[in-house]
Amino acid sequence: MSDSSSRVSWGTILSFGAPGLGAGYMYLFLSIYVMKYSTDVLLIAPVVMGLIFSVSRFWDAISDPLVGYLSDRTRSRFGRRRIWLLASSLPIAATFYMVFAAPTDLSQSELNWWMAVAIIGFYSAMTLFFVPHMALGAELTADYHERSRLFGFRHAAFTLGSILCLASLALLQASEVGDVRVLVKDLALLAGTIMICLLVLAVLTLRERSDFQGTVGSNPFKAYKDVWQNPHARLLIVVTFIEHVGSAAIAVLTLYVMQYVVGAPGLAVLVILAYMIPSSVSVPFWIPLSVKYGKIRIWMVSMIGSGVSFGGFFLIPFIDDLNTRIVVSFILAVLAGISAGSGGTIGPSVQSDVIDYDELVSGERKEGSYFAAWNFVYKSAAGVMLLLTGFVLEFSGFAPNVEQTQIVKLSIVGLYGLFPLVCNLIGAYLFSKFRLDEKACTEIRRKLEVRRSH
Repeated sequence: MSDSSSRVSWGTILSFGAPGLGAGYMYLFLSIYVMKYSTDVLLIAPVVMGLIFSVSRFWDAISDPLVGYLSDRTRSRFGRRRIWLLASSLPIAATFYMVFAAPTDLSQSELNWWMAVAIIGFYSAMTLFFVPHMALGAELTADYHERSRLFGFRHAAFTLGSILCLASLALLQASEVGDVRVLVKDLALLAGTIMICLLVLAVLTLRERSDFQGTVGSNPFKAYKDVWQNPHARLLIVVTFIEHVGSAAIAVLTLYVMQYVVGAPGLAVLVILAYMIPSSVSVPFWIPLSVKYGKIRIWMVSMIGSGVSFGGFFLIPFIDDLNTRIVVSFILAVLAGISAGSGGTIGPSVQSDVIDYDELVSGERKEGSYFAAWNFVYKSAAGVMLLLTGFVLEFSGFAPNVEQTQIVKLSIVGLYGLFPLVCNLIGAYLFSKFRLDEKACTEIRRKLEVRRSH
């Protein structure tokens, strides 16, 4: 249990979590809307969008590790992390606006290139923010359970941003097709401005540990070799990818599922909301459960719950009654959202514990390198779903805005339901072998404090 001396102040929690509000809005907007916006409004072929996101993931394999390592090595009066948050603010806002502000007089080829530059640029800019921000969270407290509280609030803020995104999507759905491009551009401009303000707030109010600067060596290959040789990190890389496939599925495919499988496109936003609200509201419940039963056990149970919830969607095409399909969709979304609250709260907390183990072995504080590896995994999960979605829609015979064949419907719910189910069951089994529990982490921190005192 955390005592009063180790508790993180609410001011620190609020300042750290606040940028998650903007990030949640932007990430969901791109994940849930850009594919459908591109195919149905801009009339870009689904396979082209799938390839754009695939290229973006390949670029992440370079940019994420680079930013993580450079963040670890940074020396400035703002510390190692906050200078990166400040530097990311304008690029994030500019590229997010660019995604939804393509000129109307572009040729199809020019439009494809515009979207490629905008989307790859946005994810690159987000890397400048996301990796140092998560690394900063691991530094703000060394307490085993306070980390869950800190990252739990960040997850809640991220989810609240996603909920605000859904409100924007509702506005877009209610708009005429000709007005969508104007409205989405205005929303992108507003979101970018708010994100800049939230990042500046975090930079000005948060503080970093000066003794962590200058602890990382000059060889980036050694840094990532350490990450891979860390047995706890290797296992978490696999588990993290699997755990995020489910959340990527609901972001990428829910609009398609509700329109073409369930047959109730007007309820898509409400179904996603039924996922998002429990994901945020459940955070205060997951934290005491993790204290009582252990972070490892609780996260493992939630992975199973998430997989089973998504798997249930595969049955929807076989339900004839529309109202029954709608009710089942809402129930499954709520159950999946409750499980997602655990992963967003406990996942980064466990990852921070793994970084402490690395310091004990290597003598370095490489939060940036570690969260860069996990950030690449997060985006890879979304990238896999977007790539698969593009190709599956293209080759199953999907045609926008018409009744789909049974093959197309089964293809959609196969990706949406069976794929996350299989992945999460495998992930839960693998995570059952994770051994860095509270007792082991307490001993690691005791040894680190002894070392630092000498």
